[in-house]
Amino acid sequence: MSNLATMPSLQAIVLLVASNLFMTMAWYGHLKNLATSPWYIAAVASWGIALAEYLLQVPANRIGFQQAGLSVAQLKILQEVITLSVFVPYAVVYLGQPLKLDYLWAALCMVGAAYFMFRA
Repeated sequence: MSNLATMPSLQAIVLLVASNLFMTMAWYGHLKNLATSPWYIAAVASWGIALAEYLLQVPANRIGFQQAGLSVAQLKILQEVITLSVFVPYAVVYLGQPLKLDYLWAALCMVGAAYFMFRA
């Protein structure tokens, strides 16, 4: 049985998911946590969180491209699928946004995009 270190595709995916958690917090967390603060305070806080996102995103893309052999387009679509997968629960659970059927339609569009990027 292989471990994560010997599976570059899985390693890239795990790093992309982790980076997306930070990205989502950086982009949307201030709407709840710093709602009454001036925008520039929220921006500085978001930049600090985004640094963690970049520290995970850059190696994820390098591993995915250089070791797993994914194309740049495949990495981008993978990133978008992960983004939606992280964003919807975050918006619903953490930010208290209503769960809409539109999320399902968007996800189906992303599945279609992933299909076309990853087909042989």
